[in-house]
Amino acid sequence: MGIFIKNEDQIARMRVANQIVAGAHRLLEKAVRPGITTKELSDLAENYIVSQGAYPSFKGCPAFVPGAKDFPAAICASVNEEVIHGIPGLKKLKDGDIVSIDIGAVINGFHGDAARTHPVGKTEAGKLRLIEVTRESFFAGIMYARAGRHLHEISAAIAEVVEGAGFSVVRDFVGHGIGRQMHEEPQIPHYRMQSRGPRLQKGMTLAIEPMVNMSGCGVRILPDNWTVVTQDGSWSAHYENTIVITDGEPEILSLYESQ
Repeated sequence: MGIFIKNEDQIARMRVANQIVAGAHRLLEKAVRPGITTKELSDLAENYIVSQGAYPSFKGCPAFVPGAKDFPAAICASVNEEVIHGIPGLKKLKDGDIVSIDIGAVINGFHGDAARTHPVGKTEAGKLRLIEVTRESFFAGIMYARAGRHLHEISAAIAEVVEGAGFSVVRDFVGHGIGRQMHEEPQIPHYRMQSRGPRLQKGMTLAIEPMVNMSGCGVRILPDNWTVVTQDGSWSAHYENTIVITDGEPEILSLYESQ
């Protein structure tokens, strides 16, 4: 399948889906605290998404590991060394943890997708720096998300910020196009590419999501066949937004005002 270029009506539908995602993130940002379980966070997000007339995109998502069960929850909640795809459960967040929350929602046939990493209680300065650099790398990357440029320019800008801060970009998982499907073409690495990648066009919608480790870039998948953790046990952060390529600066669809 090729890259799906969206028209104005389709982009408008994606704005709705992504603003629901943004609202769920705003709710969970306020709820993250020591003692809350990741399942409680997932339930809060699911109830909110459903109340808006949407459905959580991740719930029932087919596994990428052959033979594994579909994803059972509304959000991915990945704590400390967990990079992505953490399954919410009875694990309680502790003071000093960091938690990466990835949320998707689908409404009127189109998806929204965004991720944030939050500190829990009092968190060490180095971990706060990891979170901030991950966020900064996203915004550095989208400076090149303009019609006529190539995808590799986004990837290289993200890598420059991350590596310049002494951290590592996860290479085994990448961002993606998004629209009628949660995952569409193109794939979007967050590290320097050997090829230029596709030329960016107005109407392309992309989920750009740097995943950044404090130490090495290696990862592995836990026996639940979903949760991805750092190979060396170092902590990891995740930041993602859905954007649309326009005639000028990219439009970020999944932000709310205070972000």
